[in-house]
Amino acid sequence: MEIKKRKPPGRRLIKNMPLRVKWFLSATIGMMLVGYGLSVLSEAGNLKHSKEPFMRWFLLGTYSLIMVNSGLALFGQAIIFKMKIENRKLIKNILKDRDRDRKNKKVLTITKIEPPKAE
Repeated sequence: MEIKKRKPPGRRLIKNMPLRVKWFLSATIGMMLVGYGLSVLSEAGNLKHSKEPFMRWFLLGTYSLIMVNSGLALFGQAIIFKMKIENRKLIKNILKDRDRDRKNKKVLTITKIEPPKAE
């Protein structure tokens, strides 16, 4: 019996998701992770100054830095998605203007280039 390699269902879901939804989800979750990570970092600092054991506040601080960095990475990906959305809009408008100009004006096309005549 041969086992087929299948992609996880979440990967297919994300691939088929519109850019606007990807942007919204990654920006929202990224900002939530940054806020949560900063809150946990504050708690780790409080534990450090209240003379708690080293491993307790150290691990909590490390966890908080992981949360902050992953939130920043997600937010950076959201910026990339937003730029893709804006670029698509810009290209669409440029192509629309170009097509409108072609319909309204006669376009000069050069079919054969001749070298200049020497005098």
